[in-house]
Amino acid sequence: MTGQSEYAYTIRQAAYDLRKLRGKHLVDKPSRSRRYVVPEHAARTIVGLVVLRDQVVVPILGGLRTDSDDDMRPTIQNAIDTHYETLCHDMRALIRDLGITTEGDMAA
Repeated sequence: MTGQSEYAYTIRQAAYDLRKLRGKHLVDKPSRSRRYVVPEHAARTIVGLVVLRDQVVVPILGGLRTDSDDDMRPTIQNAIDTHYETLCHDMRALIRDLGITTEGDMAA
């Protein structure tokens, strides 16, 4: 379920996750039922968060690993390319200011 076969997803973890989702009003439990229901507004929120993570956050963090190379930059940039570069630049600055390093950074 979590994509990590070496770790078992326990009943205790599922109960914790369900409590968190209920607290954020992303799932509801009808009275006297063992099933959970995802309200329409919550489904939109969940899908929006997943798309944001997969389409925005993961590519930006992936792009942070590589140094910006002027040869790979497109000659014609649109507004989205400019925003992406600004985000990468600001994320690098944030990571540096927070003192977050990787093993490769510590060796250098």
